[in-house]
Amino acid sequence: KIWNDIVDTTRDFSRMLKLYEFAIGTKKLRRINNLLASFPYLLRHRIRPSLMSGMISVKDSNVERDPENSLLLYPDESLRDTDPEVVARAYEEEETGASRRKKRELFFVDKRTLPWKLIPGSALELCARAQNRPLWVCDRMAKELAVVDDIPPWFTNRERMALINFVDKLSRSIGACERIHQTVVPLNYARHALRSLTVWLWTLPFVLVKDLGLLTGPVVAVVSWILFGVYEIGSRIEDPFQGTLRLSVYCDAIRRDVLADAIARDTAFYLEEETKPSSRGDGDETDAIFELESESEEYDGDENSISSKKKKRKSKTGDFLESLGVKI
Repeated sequence: KIWNDIVDTTRDFSRMLKLYEFAIGTKKLRRINNLLASFPYLLRHRIRPSLMSGMISVKDSNVERDPENSLLLYPDESLRDTDPEVVARAYEEEETGASRRKKRELFFVDKRTLPWKLIPGSALELCARAQNRPLWVCDRMAKELAVVDDIPPWFTNRERMALINFVDKLSRSIGACERIHQTVVPLNYARHALRSLTVWLWTLPFVLVKDLGLLTGPVVAVVSWILFGVYEIGSRIEDPFQGTLRLSVYCDAIRRDVLADAIARDTAFYLEEETKPSSRGDGDETDAIFELESESEEYDGDENSISSKKKKRKSKTGDFLESLGVKI
């Protein structure tokens, strides 16, 4: 549900950006769209660091780093409260007030790969230094929108806040993913459940043997396979981002909607002026008006009535032309 909301929000956000391109500007619009397309990749790297392919340690002597096309960065990983080392450092900082962070290993990636090639210009180096890269992208998009000049009445604070509201939704999705990633089932509970299940299955044959006889072994094997499978599924659902969900599909869909299909999608924002050609020619608007009036009158076959109607129509035409300043 969270990633479906991210897909919907990015689509709506890109639509609103295109609608107000006249105020935002084409160059700024492209920068924001690139940042928007990189957001799901950076969020996936944060909640699932193992998927960050192409990260090579600078200490690896087997790989030579290309300084021109490589980007130095630290792994962006959402910490978990079950890590005893993290908990110990947090308590120590609270008691002593001293910050003693663990020294992180430095990596490098090819900046020509996704999502790094999507981040524009100098923002790439700044984003790589951030502790929380998807949050940094949200902050940069909000700043880009905050400095857009007003063009009243078409673009004012109301439209600006509507655009920034989409950034707020993306920012809240970061916290929602981190909550699922960081909140785990207590280890003692998981161990106790596994031990209880094992003991129950170990004693099950003694209950079934007198009724099933030689079938006790196969029945217990099938029951064990089912129950241990349910237990394994539950442990995986505990953190669905670690393989249960194919996040790369969502990331590619968002990038395709925002950037890859932009040319075809932009055609929806240009309206063609539909002009209906008049079949009567120039200057026949007045005749059309008087014909509508004449059609509402009852037609009789009398020649006098027809001539009187023609005179009446000519007098109306003359009055209409005189009102326009045309001399007859």
